[in-house]
Amino acid sequence: MLKKTLLAVAAAGLLSASLTASAADYKFDKEGQHAFVQFRIQHLGYSWLYGTFKDFDGSFTFDEANPAADKVNVTINTNSLDTNHAERDKHLRSADFLNTGKFPQATFASTAVKKDGKDYKITGDLTLNGVTKPVTLDAKLMGEGKDPWGGYRAGFEASGEIVLKEFNISKDLGPASQKAELIISVEGVRK
Repeated sequence: MLKKTLLAVAAAGLLSASLTASAADYKFDKEGQHAFVQFRIQHLGYSWLYGTFKDFDGSFTFDEANPAADKVNVTINTNSLDTNHAERDKHLRSADFLNTGKFPQATFASTAVKKDGKDYKITGDLTLNGVTKPVTLDAKLMGEGKDPWGGYRAGFEASGEIVLKEFNISKDLGPASQKAELIISVEGVRK
């Protein structure tokens, strides 16, 4: 009887330790450039215009056993916007769009994470162009595990959309271009 009790206590301890070990904080892998914050918007309804922000940083907490404890924080330097066209980038940084002189940073801070099957819904406050609004991102875990350098990584892909006018983006680009799609891919290194 004593052996069974000791085995049960040891098993419970191991299970508890393994669940606790799954919760971890991660920092975006900026050095290896394994993180991307991109967007796309329709151009006159004829094609997609793609862009990226080259300078951003962030972190996340990931606990597969308890998604409600997960958190995501991102800071984007909006002046780092790049659509592969210098004149357009200059215009997008102006007061017609992102007003980067007045609002040099955009931020996202999660307020809730819910798991839906294998996917996640990440709701948070996006602050862009001086306006803060809730946004929900559809995310999925791409994978996690040890890396060749002795660290541990987890990677996610997420997408969502924003309505430009809700963030005081005043330039009207026509009916096909009222929303921008966000495309985010991040690989985090466990701290």
